[in-house]
Amino acid sequence: MKKNILIVDDSALMRRVLCDIINGDERFQVVERAANGVEALDLLRKNQYDAVVLDINMPKMNGLELLKELRKLKIPAKVMIASTDSHEGAKTTLDALALGALDFIHKPVSAVECREGDFRTGMLDILWAVANSKLPANDVEEKAQESMQTLTKMVDLARKSPAKVIPGTKVIAIASSTGGPRALQMVIPRLPAELDAPVLIVQHMPKGFTASLAERFNSVSAVKVKEAQEGDELQAGVVYIAMGGMHMNVATSAAGRHTIHYSDEPYREGVKPCANYMYESLMTSRYDKIVCVVMTGMGSDGTEGIKKLASQKKIHVISQDQASCTVYGMPKSVYNAGLSNQVVALEQIAQEIILNTGMKS
Repeated sequence: MKKNILIVDDSALMRRVLCDIINGDERFQVVERAANGVEALDLLRKNQYDAVVLDINMPKMNGLELLKELRKLKIPAKVMIASTDSHEGAKTTLDALALGALDFIHKPVSAVECREGDFRTGMLDILWAVANSKLPANDVEEKAQESMQTLTKMVDLARKSPAKVIPGTKVIAIASSTGGPRALQMVIPRLPAELDAPVLIVQHMPKGFTASLAERFNSVSAVKVKEAQEGDELQAGVVYIAMGGMHMNVATSAAGRHTIHYSDEPYREGVKPCANYMYESLMTSRYDKIVCVVMTGMGSDGTEGIKKLASQKKIHVISQDQASCTVYGMPKSVYNAGLSNQVVALEQIAQEIILNTGMKS
C-alpha cells in the first residue's frame, strides 16, 4: 500500500514540484497540500499521514511554530524538513530536529534543481525512512527526567567508590542515523565529566551540521563535546563527533597515541561519514576494551565494522531496543548478526556506557 504524504509549503510552484517527485515514486502518494502551518495544523488535527514534508519559512505559522503546536497539543506526526533554510549549519534545522522532526534535506531555491537526480533521490530515500519510522514520543522529556534521577544516584556512587574503576584503556564508539540527534540528546548530556574514556560518534549528517550539533551538546553537557578535527588526540571525557561529508578513522602511532584521521573514500552503506570505517580503524588501536553503541537509524551501518573489530579486540556491544528506536534498522542489523551483548532502551544507554567504562579516580 502506498504511503500517504502531506506537503506543507508556501510556494504553489514548489508544492507542485514536490508533489510530482513524490507521486512519481510508486511507494508514495500525496493526499493533501497546505500553504502554511495554520492549514497544516487543521489537517493534522483531523487526519493522520504516513509522513509530512515541511517547509520552515511560511506566513501565518512557520514550520517551527507548527512543530511547537503539534508538541503542545500532543498531535503525532512523522515530519521531514525540506527547506531552503536547511543549508550548512542552519540553526533552524537543528531547532526543528529538537522539536520532533525526524530528518531533513536542503531544498534548492530553484524548482529546476529540485527536479534533478541528486535532490530527488535524496529526498525520496529520507521520505521512505521517515514514513517507515515510529511516531516520535511526546513523553521523551518526562522519561529523561525519571531516568536522570537514577543515573545521578549511580554517578554519585561511582564518584564515592574509586576502587570500582575498571582497569585498562577504553574507548566508546557510537553510531546513529535517522532520529539520532534527538536520541543523542538522551545520552551525551548525561555522561559525567570523569568518564574514563573518549567518546567517538558517527551521526549521519551532511557537512556543516555536525559543528553546530557539537556546539549544542557542549553547552548542555558535563563532558566536552566537539566536532572532531584532523589530528585531534583522543582524551578521556571528551566527545568527538565525526565531521559530515568525510569518513572518521582513529590512527594509532607507534608510541600508542590515538588521533583523528579523516579519509575521503566514496559513500559506503549510502552514507558519509560511515561508522564502519570508525570501527575498522579501531582494530589496530591500543585500547584494551571498546564499547560499541548502535542507535536508531535505517540500514546496517556499523554491523560489518563491528564484526571485523570483534575478531581483533575485546568489545562490548550495546544496541538500542526496537521500542525506543525511531527507525529500528542499524541496531536490528547488529542484533541479527549476533553481535549485541546488550539490548537496552534509549534512556538506559548512558547508564550502561558508564557501567562498562568506569570513572577516572
